Amino acid sequence: MRRILIAATILLMHGQSAKALLLWNWSYSGAGVSASGTFTTNDAPDAAGFYQIVGITGTDNGVAITGLQPTGTAIPGNEPYSVDNLVNAAEPRLTAHGFGFSLANGDYANPFYNGSNYYEYLSVPPYVKGAGPERPVSFSAAIVPEPSAASLMLAGLVVLIGFGQIP
Repeated sequence: MRRILIAATILLMHGQSAKALLLWNWSYSGAGVSASGTFTTNDAPDAAGFYQIVGITGTDNGVAITGLQPTGTAIPGNEPYSVDNLVNAAEPRLTAHGFGFSLANGDYANPFYNGSNYYEYLSVPPYVKGAGPERPVSFSAAIVPEPSAASLMLAGLVVLIGFGQIP
């Protein structure tokens, strides 16, 4: 029986495919703004603990997000403030450059962290430089646990029981 448990555990652990992306839930809200959705990021953080956002979905005040602003560019009307599209699992979750996205109604948003608070810069047509409102928001983001993580933990527990480490 012990050999069967060990073999099953090895198959479970080696059968897991390598993930290239992580899924995150994110949201922010403040006076006159409520936004939420999901990010996809690279699976490994940089030296400072930030993950590169490579995709985004969600809504901002009920309007669908249509795309992620390319890293190194500014949302229209917020030049020269380029987004870096970085997110951290720990505080602060965003950098001073934040991330940017376009909305189905033609607006653009750029949530960021200024060193003490989170803000959203909203740019609306005709995208006059610096004319958009900068509103304080509460921001949160968290990595969505992989369903396979629970099965791996269970497999590890089975191995420990099989070796007699846990009564």
